[in-house]
Amino acid sequence: MDDAAWAALTLTLTALGAVGTWLVWRRRGPAPALRVGGLTLLPLAAYLTDTLQMATRIGTAVSDWAAGLVLSPVVWTGIVLAGVGVGLVLLAGSLTARGIGVRGVQREGAVGPARGAALAGADGSAAPTRASRADRRAATASGSGKGEPAIDDDLADIEALLRKRGIS
Repeated sequence: MDDAAWAALTLTLTALGAVGTWLVWRRRGPAPALRVGGLTLLPLAAYLTDTLQMATRIGTAVSDWAAGLVLSPVVWTGIVLAGVGVGLVLLAGSLTARGIGVRGVQREGAVGPARGAALAGADGSAAPTRASRADRRAATASGSGKGEPAIDDDLADIEALLRKRGIS
């Protein structure tokens, strides 16, 4: 669009806004009319600061980019490759978390000969595992006795506060 077309569009929008402002003033009062009047001045301000032309250039650039994205097989190849890459990274993380396909690192729950000897007690009995510690915690938490010690120092503080307030 040339400058005359932008000026005509701006003047038309401003004139329509002025008529709307007058109608709102008569029907609803000054506060809503001032709001509409402020909105009426925005097209004129956008024209005088060349913001209307900038907005159309941005819109044109975005639509050209989107059309190139949708219609270009090279772009779709890149999108597919990005998806495959992200999928492989997520799969590798999942396999690593399960201990599958990792060399030189044993899973956390597995006890091999070297680790088993290091974990064994002095009398040859197996050291407590994570599961047995969790079982003890559950048994301690489910116990009904009030005099049982807390599992953690922070929990002991909380229990002391609750007892102090009579909420245990």
